[in-house]
Amino acid sequence: MMTDQTLKLRFEKLTEPSPETAAVLQRWANDPELRPFMRPSKNQQDLEKPVQVTPESLAARLQHHPIYLIYLEGSLVGEINYQVDPEHLYRKVPGTAWIGISIGEKSVWGQGIGTRAVRYLEEQILAAGCRRIELGVFEFNQRAYRLYRKLGYREIGRIENFTYWKGVLWQDIRMEKHLDD
Repeated sequence: MMTDQTLKLRFEKLTEPSPETAAVLQRWANDPELRPFMRPSKNQQDLEKPVQVTPESLAARLQHHPIYLIYLEGSLVGEINYQVDPEHLYRKVPGTAWIGISIGEKSVWGQGIGTRAVRYLEEQILAAGCRRIELGVFEFNQRAYRLYRKLGYREIGRIENFTYWKGVLWQDIRMEKHLDD
């Protein structure tokens, strides 16, 4: 567990998923405003398809990669995770970490939590022995794109027609950062 005194943030590694945690993550996954930013969709029906998050589904995720919960002043506001060498890497470089970040409480957006979350994940990834990070950000998510650029990520490619939102198929922008740079 790590605490950031400036933002009163706490990052806690998820080890025993609870029904309460699953319920919060399910609420975020099914929020119509958040859903387009959290997972790719092929069409409107896919975008609106409900997601079921349970303690069991979280435990299954934990078998493949660590998950960290973000708390602001004791309230769960986000979730971050990384995977090492997943199939969906744009560049298949061994020892690459793929990161995922969700700040689910919209009321805390714009407070620097995403910046601290990325930096925290980078520390965990470096400690795990990985030196390269790759991520995907949907073309319409300009706030996240600007954040990643500010933190030193550079664009390495785009995947056309990757996700559906507002009647349009959007690109997935793939970015990378080398932690030894």
